[in-house]
Amino acid sequence: MLFNSISFACFLPIVFLLYWFIFNKSLKFQNILLLTASYFFYSCWDWRFLFLLAFSTLLDFYSGLAIQSSKSQYQRKFWLLLSVVINLGFLAYFKYYNFFVESFADLMSKSGFQANVVTLKIILPVGISFYTFHGLSYVFDIYNRKITPTTNFVQYSLFVSFFPLLVAGPIERATHLLPQMENARKFSYAQAVNGLRQILWGFLKKVVIADSCAEFANMIFNNSGEYSGSALVLGAIFFAFQIYGDFSGYSDIALGVARLFGFELLKNFSFPYFSRDIAEFWRRWHISLSSWFRDYLYYPLGGSRGNTFLRVRNTFIIFLVSGFWHGANWTFLIWGALNALFIMPSIIFKTNRDNLEIVAKGKILPSVKSFCQMLITFGLTVFAWIFFRAKDLQHALSYIKGIFNKSLFSLPTSGHPELNRSLLCLLLVFAFMTIEWFGREDNFALEKLGISWPKPMRLLFYSVLIFCLGMFMQSGETAFIYFQF
Repeated sequence: MLFNSISFACFLPIVFLLYWFIFNKSLKFQNILLLTASYFFYSCWDWRFLFLLAFSTLLDFYSGLAIQSSKSQYQRKFWLLLSVVINLGFLAYFKYYNFFVESFADLMSKSGFQANVVTLKIILPVGISFYTFHGLSYVFDIYNRKITPTTNFVQYSLFVSFFPLLVAGPIERATHLLPQMENARKFSYAQAVNGLRQILWGFLKKVVIADSCAEFANMIFNNSGEYSGSALVLGAIFFAFQIYGDFSGYSDIALGVARLFGFELLKNFSFPYFSRDIAEFWRRWHISLSSWFRDYLYYPLGGSRGNTFLRVRNTFIIFLVSGFWHGANWTFLIWGALNALFIMPSIIFKTNRDNLEIVAKGKILPSVKSFCQMLITFGLTVFAWIFFRAKDLQHALSYIKGIFNKSLFSLPTSGHPELNRSLLCLLLVFAFMTIEWFGREDNFALEKLGISWPKPMRLLFYSVLIFCLGMFMQSGETAFIYFQF
């Protein structure tokens, strides 16, 4: 079930009304309702994979209890490794089996050997990368004695499968979300209105920005050999805003929906395209995944402690693993390696925490220095996105080769009249980024924007936003990009 579907538009109000008006007297029944709704939500994609979700949930729930009750460190490690190996085994099979087999065959072929390998027609379960990491963080935190395991299976199951975050995050932590599952929740009008405002902004990002940019990004990437260098640059920029609008839009909807039920999820995006260096970008992009790798991989490897070689090694490891997490394709590994290279100067010279404050905080415009830094960071990010979007490594390299020729200095629309319509899309992106800029000090762009305006002006503003949403809504459902991860 997609957020931007008629079925979800029916599903959400029904669950909301049952939750607050029928089961509001009992925390237990509220949690059972949300768990049932979450499994129904997931089953609308493919009910058969509910068994995988349930098994993963059972495995980590009982592994957590076993770790806690173990008498020796050996037993604790056994139960931890059991959970990790089985969870990552499922992830490796569904997501990476064909990649490893085909890569092995290619390697043998280049070495002069012919390997007969068998590939499988494997369906990737939606959300497996996300709910697997939910469960792993839970057992890691129990093993590291940061939390004690819950004995309430319903609450733990809801933590793993809560429908707003089930298929594309944010990746939650038990330390943050489980206490909210365990405590009674009271309806807050202010919290609900804030949630609706964030849902609206998320839908605008997805429908108006991401889906509009996708039309031109797909057109250019899918036929990259036919376009000039300047048009290819335009295509990469459109994809940068497509993936940002798509993924951060999903996160905004997820956070807003959770707020309707009295939950506060982890913030997943914080205006990343206003970053002044790559280190700041990764503190602001897909925050829940970046912080997951930081806490459960980077720090255990030694983090920034030790000599320069160790810092460089640890940084490359987390970026390569992050790239591989996104998909079984060499393009994702190159994308991760590029970001590691881009961030390396700040790691070596220890300037990676220079830009912790919001850019131009309290000011209308950034300084010339900050503006140039943002422009350079955005340019590096867009270049890396080419590998993320390309269908394979050869496509990415030919795309980049197509950029760097004399046609780079021609108009993107020269010889390509179908790109004339892209000017409207660029205007939409500019308007979108203007709203983001003025809301950058808040949790999301619309959180406080217009709150102090006179009521008629505020109503007009939101009417325009809703009108734009209706104007750009496509007739068919458009899936979110991160559903495939």
